[in-house]
Amino acid sequence: MHKILRVVMLGGLVMAVSACSTWEGMSTREKSMVSGVAVGAVAGNLVSNHSAWATVGGAALGGLAGDQIGKAVEKKKDKK
Repeated sequence: MHKILRVVMLGGLVMAVSACSTWEGMSTREKSMVSGVAVGAVAGNLVSNHSAWATVGGAALGGLAGDQIGKAVEKKKDKK
């Protein structure tokens, strides 16, 4: 089971890095969301002792948090 989880995590990491090749075309909000997903997935995995469900949950929560942070940053930029 651990080998399968490692392969899935590595595949996800490769996909995330390849998605960053289009990083220049992304808005601040989108960049924050992608970063939040990555941080949330890693945090969920580490906190739960490598549970797949916690990894997915952490990614979802991290994406949501990153999206809201990016939204706030964009609003702040618009005010200037």
